[in-house]
Amino acid sequence: MIFRISLAVLCRLLEWVINLMDKEELFVKRIRELANLAYQRDITTFTDFLNLNERNILNSQNFHKLGVTAEGFGGYENAERQMVAFHPDALAFTWDYPIDCIRLEPSFPTRERGLKSAQYGTNVYNAAKIAADEINENGGFNGYKVEILDAGDDQGDPEKAVNAYNDLIDKGMQMLCGTVTSGSCIAVGAEAAEDTFLFTPSATALDCITAGTNEFRMCFTDPAQGTKSAQYISEHKLATKVAVLYDSAADYNSGVHDAFVAAAADDGLEVVADEAYTTDSNTDYSVQLAKIKKSGAELLFLPNYYSDNALILQQASEAGLDIKFFGVDGMDGILNVENFDKSLAEGVMLLTPFSATATDEKSQNFVKAYGDAHNGEIPNQFAADTYDVLYAMQLAADDAKITPDMENADISAAMSASMANIELDGLTGKAKWTEDGECDKEPKAFEIKDGAYVEMK
Repeated sequence: MIFRISLAVLCRLLEWVINLMDKEELFVKRIRELANLAYQRDITTFTDFLNLNERNILNSQNFHKLGVTAEGFGGYENAERQMVAFHPDALAFTWDYPIDCIRLEPSFPTRERGLKSAQYGTNVYNAAKIAADEINENGGFNGYKVEILDAGDDQGDPEKAVNAYNDLIDKGMQMLCGTVTSGSCIAVGAEAAEDTFLFTPSATALDCITAGTNEFRMCFTDPAQGTKSAQYISEHKLATKVAVLYDSAADYNSGVHDAFVAAAADDGLEVVADEAYTTDSNTDYSVQLAKIKKSGAELLFLPNYYSDNALILQQASEAGLDIKFFGVDGMDGILNVENFDKSLAEGVMLLTPFSATATDEKSQNFVKAYGDAHNGEIPNQFAADTYDVLYAMQLAADDAKITPDMENADISAAMSASMANIELDGLTGKAKWTEDGECDKEPKAFEIKDGAYVEMK
């Protein structure tokens, strides 16, 4: 029985090898015919877009013996899929690849701000590249390849963000995927208004997309996160008495906090402790946690970034605080904080649009593609939002029928009009966009169990 199975497997393997050899022989025959045609007619001939395996086979051929040179180009530098041109060595005229690209630029911080913004920004850029490569393999934007320019580093600073934006415009940027943080997005939005189509994956402040009708976002606003958190806690009977601990000096934290507190009473929640700290005093929370412990709160709402929340969880444990914890999208990343005891995050709940441990096919395919491209790294929700931004852009570009030769303002107007016509079934949910550029989709809640996010129903 074992011999029969082994023999059957061997037969199937031999059949697969023979088929592969046949395909390679046909491919080699086709490219040599193109090379010969280029030499015989003194013209330039082109292949279709080739994958890495096909390019390796092509590179193993010696076309100089045929009197031609083979050059590859994919619309942008280091593109994985490339078109190859064959031209005679003695060609007397210039030629161009039959490729037009729409130039898209992700703009984000890659350093400073305690590295939290940098982690977000790096995920944004990596996801944009992955999505662009996939989109280019499947027709691009309205049949044109998407070129991702070198990322603009705004360092989380509004003034530097504007400088980066202007530099990218000089480089030929036609649409902007960004910026990542709210302060930078507000500043860049004022520059891009009615001129360059702007689509932020993650800037949450209300004013981020109010400068022009050509500005859109994928994520929820700060107030929406606060309102929906209060609603979720109430509807799922997680608590009736709640406490809040937040950074009052940060726009993001304060925006979520203010909306949460405003909505709490309407949702049947009593805020029994409302404690604040500032960015300059975010290392010792003992005083605030002691007040929260005495308040009788059943749940602590933490509308802060993961770096602060990791320390809060540690000090809450040391203070013997037995309470539920609930955060928003800034909490995402807490399991990756260096030297953080992940067991302290057990049972933590948060609203976030994406989890890398989700079991649906789209999420798992994205996580695998991201890990394969970046040494096994796990993408966060900023990466997922960006991935969805690119695919929403593709839907709008196809609907608007934009072309690379259009002026930025014309592309922007056409894309903006088409955003009202599209619906995306993406990684972060089914999404539509309102007239004011806001994303209309349902929030997702997750609980951390055994070091992984588990979606709550």
